[in-house]
Amino acid sequence: MRRPANEAKVLERLKSWRAICPDIAIRSSFVVGFPGETEEDFQYLLNWLEEAQLDRVGAFRFEPVEGAAANALPDQVPEAIKEERYARIMEVTERISAAKLTAKIGRTLPVIIDEIGEPDEDGDIGATGRSQADAPEIDGAVYLRNVPESLAPGDIVEATIEDADAHDLFGVIA
Repeated sequence: MRRPANEAKVLERLKSWRAICPDIAIRSSFVVGFPGETEEDFQYLLNWLEEAQLDRVGAFRFEPVEGAAANALPDQVPEAIKEERYARIMEVTERISAAKLTAKIGRTLPVIIDEIGEPDEDGDIGATGRSQADAPEIDGAVYLRNVPESLAPGDIVEATIEDADAHDLFGVIA
């Protein structure tokens, strides 16, 4: 499995896209433990991810699929090594995501509302939504507190981001 294809050219493209649109969200998915993958190959991928600083990354462990030619390839990667590599790629991508989301603290972003919560014991209502960079049911969420009762799913609001973790943003309507 050759990855990332034309890695230098891809890094150049990422840089040029970010120069044009600094808030662009770039995502990709990677398979770890593909037959023949060496530790050197895997470390190369981790180094590339550090340089690329992708916003959203999915990772999957290689699994045989009925009829796939890869099932018969030599040098199948043991399950324990797949698991260890999966954990390492997730650690790297989670750290990158946390830094990128932390950089949004203090900014005001458009958020589409997905769900309105029930009032808490103080009568405050929360809502869950997504920024422009978040795919539904795939990426993190934007959790808002103290939203007005008139807010409904599908509304787009401006939200001031107050906090972040590795996957989610937290804030209030601006």
